[in-house]
Amino acid sequence: ANAEEVRAFCERAMDRRGELPYEIDGVVVKVDSFALAEELGHTAKAPRWAIAFKFPPEEKTTVLREIRVQVGRTGALTPVAEFDPVTVAGSTIARATLHNADEVARKDVRVGDTIVVRKAGDVIPEVVGPVLGMRPEGTEPWRLPEACPSCGGPIWRPEGEIVARCTNAGCPMQLLERLGHWAARGALDIEGVGYEIGTRLVGQGLLHDVADYYALTAEQLAALDMGRVKQDGEPVLLGPVVADKIVAQIDASRSRPLARVLFGLGIRHVGTTVAEQLAAHFGSLDALCAADEVRVSAVDGVGPKIAASVAEFFANERNAALVEKLRAAGVRMVDDAPAGETRPQTLAGLTFVLTGALERFTRDEAAAALKSLGAKASGSVSKKTSFVVVGADAGSKYDRALELGVPVRDEEWLSQVLERGTLPDQ
Repeated sequence: ANAEEVRAFCERAMDRRGELPYEIDGVVVKVDSFALAEELGHTAKAPRWAIAFKFPPEEKTTVLREIRVQVGRTGALTPVAEFDPVTVAGSTIARATLHNADEVARKDVRVGDTIVVRKAGDVIPEVVGPVLGMRPEGTEPWRLPEACPSCGGPIWRPEGEIVARCTNAGCPMQLLERLGHWAARGALDIEGVGYEIGTRLVGQGLLHDVADYYALTAEQLAALDMGRVKQDGEPVLLGPVVADKIVAQIDASRSRPLARVLFGLGIRHVGTTVAEQLAAHFGSLDALCAADEVRVSAVDGVGPKIAASVAEFFANERNAALVEKLRAAGVRMVDDAPAGETRPQTLAGLTFVLTGALERFTRDEAAAALKSLGAKASGSVSKKTSFVVVGADAGSKYDRALELGVPVRDEEWLSQVLERGTLPDQ
């Protein structure tokens, strides 16, 4: 087939997309000769003998019924569109984030509008905008509420920011989000404590902050009313089996690494990478708490904005009290790896960026292995990056590496590095 025939085939496939008994998001065109494919070879990113043509996201119309405001763990208010359920790209969606008040105003979506929705990247529900020709009479532009929808507290929008926030640290929705964040896999990893159980624990006065997890008993959890009723009219309780498992998970979380504790505290702008850098630099929560903004900003990868956020967090009396409560509960406050576990720091001074899907391990596993050898795993490519390791479907980081002339390597090379503990050419 020539180029025009290939293009025509792709267009026909796109036109027939809705008629197929299965979901497709594009067409892959390959050279039909093994010999020619071998001659063409690969780039570090993809084969030269194949190319993917992605279709535009499928779009559907539906009716916007409500714009509900969610409150996050840091108090951020996020408007969420709730609309009549509609099937898009193989699944039914009924809600999508609108991000912030400015975005709602820019798109000018109003309750009652017929709206166009799609899945960005065929994954994330997204409101494209209203169908203005179908707008009902009497609709009004949406406005952010003047008070927090969860606690009724005041709302503040810092100068220069697009996100408005509830300023009440005791806001119930903020508490639920903080509890969920603390128990999340990337933080203290308390399996079994989901949103429903967290809501019940808060509602029954058993949780007021994340430190209260460590005061829970198996008896309290087993007797937790789950808000449902059995056929005989008796309430559904959590039960002893699940309760014992949760207590065991809570107990195990006391010994998580310091970096996870820092991430779990939910400090603004402190993600997993920054938490690891802070833990490695200060070595203990006490040392970090005692550090001023200047000392925090001296940590590699920590800028003024993050440093200010960290200093502000620990200067807050409520947060200082929380740290002491966690200490009393036996939560690990020191980054003291047991003797004999530390590998030789043969990759010290090198910075790696991982992008794309790896086959032999996850990116988190690869990053952890690199860090155990002294290397730094970064989330962005710069002139200081030593190597960019690319897996399948590598994106903009690969392009950035080529632009800056940063060495690009594949997963096989990375496996050799991790196995030997040194670069292959050393």
